[in-house]
Amino acid sequence: MYFTLLITVILTAFALVAAGVCVAKLIAPRSYNKQKAEPYECGLPTRGRSQMQFKVGYYLFAILFLMFDIETVFLFPWAAVVGEVGIYGLVSVIFFLVVLILGLAYAWKKGALKWE
Repeated sequence: MYFTLLITVILTAFALVAAGVCVAKLIAPRSYNKQKAEPYECGLPTRGRSQMQFKVGYYLFAILFLMFDIETVFLFPWAAVVGEVGIYGLVSVIFFLVVLILGLAYAWKKGALKWE
């Protein structure tokens, strides 16, 4: 019963998205010129390539920031009910923190935190 409901919801979602895209294609105004194909650079023509590559270090730093940001998001609900969860909750959070600290140590050892 729940499987058919899930399939129905998924098919309905796909149908609504497809209908929205089709309606947008049909009623959207269309005009094309060379200027519209250029990347926006404050009205000035671009010199050289308009795309540039970033170091992978920026992405690693962002992922590490998100990882520890999400850690704090998971710790707030635990802190709110710390008196109710008892020793099992304490052991679970300690395990959670140990895994994150090991991940930080690994990233530190690999040099992911060095800003070059």
